Amino acid sequence: MRSGSRSHERHPQMPDRGFSLVELLVVIVILGILAGIVVFAADNLTNRARTSACATEKSKIRTALEEYKANTGAYPADGPGAVAALDYLTNSNGAVVPPRVGTLLNSVPENYDVGDGNGIITAIPGNAGDCR
Repeated sequence: MRSGSRSHERHPQMPDRGFSLVELLVVIVILGILAGIVVFAADNLTNRARTSACATEKSKIRTALEEYKANTGAYPADGPGAVAALDYLTNSNGAVVPPRVGTLLNSVPENYDVGDGNGIITAIPGNAGDCR
């Protein structure tokens, strides 16, 4: 061996460095299991949030319908032209709302509609919030 050159042989005093293939596979499997748990937990949270949002929207509509009925003696019904029963709750689309009623909802609900004068709340087919 020439002086100054390094030998490529292992020295008995130097420990092996790095991870074995089995150790790497165990870590990858554990990370996969954790990722699966996180994905299912996030999906469950999303479903609960959607259900809660639907229930909140339906409750707001119910409250507005009952307030309208308390002030006028009847639930709102579809009006002339394109005026829908919901327009009387939102004071929009040209609905003539009695002065003592005012605006009961700040915006038109995206997921529900109200029946024509019967106070029944129904989900709009194919609504954005997937509400039932």
